[in-house]
Amino acid sequence: MKQLLKHTLAAAVAATLTGAAWADITIGVSASLTGPASGLGIPVANGVKMWPPTIGGEKVNVIVLDDATDPTKGVQNARRFVNQDKVDVIVGSVATPVAIPMAEVAIESNTVQLALSPIGLPPGKDAWSFRMPQSNGVMAEAMVEHMKKQGVKSVGFLGYTDAYGEQWLLALNPLLEKAGIKMVGAERFARSDTSVTAQALKLASLNPDAMVVVASGSGAAMPQLGLVERGYKGKFYQTHAAATRDLMRVGGKAVEGTFVTTGPVVVAEQLPNSHPSKALGVKFNADYEKIHGAGLRNQFAAHSYDAYLLLDKVVPVALKKAKPGTPEFRAALKDAIEAEGAMPVTHGVLDFTATDHWGFKTGSGVVMKVVNGDWKLEN
Repeated sequence: MKQLLKHTLAAAVAATLTGAAWADITIGVSASLTGPASGLGIPVANGVKMWPPTIGGEKVNVIVLDDATDPTKGVQNARRFVNQDKVDVIVGSVATPVAIPMAEVAIESNTVQLALSPIGLPPGKDAWSFRMPQSNGVMAEAMVEHMKKQGVKSVGFLGYTDAYGEQWLLALNPLLEKAGIKMVGAERFARSDTSVTAQALKLASLNPDAMVVVASGSGAAMPQLGLVERGYKGKFYQTHAAATRDLMRVGGKAVEGTFVTTGPVVVAEQLPNSHPSKALGVKFNADYEKIHGAGLRNQFAAHSYDAYLLLDKVVPVALKKAKPGTPEFRAALKDAIEAEGAMPVTHGVLDFTATDHWGFKTGSGVVMKVVNGDWKLEN
């Protein structure tokens, strides 16, 4: 009888432990910790480290893998997440060319993807993918509005040959045309290129009022340096992928005066008190810089932290319908994200719907200027 009681108790304990493990939420993060986008991916991983150990009252198991800024590796990570780790959510990648094919895995497996880059996908292909950054269109609108105030009448374009560069070109062209600003030349380069001499010579010879550089992290400084070295003296605009200190660290005096589109978190302290993201952004920046050093706040760490803020809202809703680790829970998470409504985060106000998986609307992008090696919010 005593032996039977031991077995019964052991079975009960095992069942309890199994139930607890079953209730754990598992999140797979694919970050570009190496490769050309590592200047973005490392802050993403730093932002993930700031997540608390529980979400919605449940323990969170986070698996972070390096995608090396390689689309093939990103897909391998995503397939491992869904097939081996049985994740409830995929987060990443921060590199657009990597995050796009990962969306295929998300839709095939019916797993929510919180993309950390502004991925453009054909209609219907983003059914399980939600973008945490502002779209290129939202940022391009902020950029063009600023150009109008600056009296810009002509621009040159120097951007990546990949999906990020192409999507920016597509977003920018109609807005420039509507504003009466002429694009006099467009040149492209690969992420792995170390020089843009030929492209810079062509664009500098056209002498537009402003140059738009579409690149990321430390790689955003190289094309601008190339243009300056070829004698270009006009205005420079950079995209939200360049909103890191790496731009100033590598570019030095050559990037002084550069205008950079960004989410509001980078200049949170300079926002009006009425801004819905000010308090969240100020707190995030203080917490992040306490760990990583003064002035090291950036757009990308905040995107991964915003992913936590979103999950913290929607996980309790999904838990009312199903347990983590099940298809039903993944479906409930998707439904909860689409139904959450307007929600302030560090980058603005997210507002996903069943038909719109771009969370940030027009007006959420801001323009800042490099002044004395620091960021200054433009009015």
